[in-house]
Amino acid sequence: MIKGLLQTPLKQIHDERGKVMHMLRSTDPHFKQFGEVYFSWIYPGVVKAWHQHTEMQMNYTVPVGSIKLVLYDDRPESPTCGELNEFYMNAENYYLLTIPRGIWYGFKAVGKDSAMIVNCSTIPHDPAEILRIAFDDPRIPYVWDVQHG
Repeated sequence: MIKGLLQTPLKQIHDERGKVMHMLRSTDPHFKQFGEVYFSWIYPGVVKAWHQHTEMQMNYTVPVGSIKLVLYDDRPESPTCGELNEFYMNAENYYLLTIPRGIWYGFKAVGKDSAMIVNCSTIPHDPAEILRIAFDDPRIPYVWDVQHG
């Protein structure tokens, strides 16, 4: 796994009324600081990639729908430089993915429904600290098409 990524299983509490889905508490050992919480909707088959934050650490969960989240480490000082990781996230496979700054990432809604990603970031959104490149940029060795095998 890419150095600095953290995958934390999350608790869901079910009863006859519904459920509670935990995400992040200030007492969790992996909590750093609170910047903002936002919800990002993505339509089926759409790719939102590639992004890299220079300051923000993200804490992602997917309580609605299903996504494929792909990360690429091009940090020259990292022992995992050149490594790709794929994660499938949804309510049935519910966890928190902590993404450190400096990692390229993108995601795609998989299945027939839209998906909602929740991010509890360490700083408020700042357009000056995000880098963007096209989803098919050749610097990242990844193809978003469905792989038939």
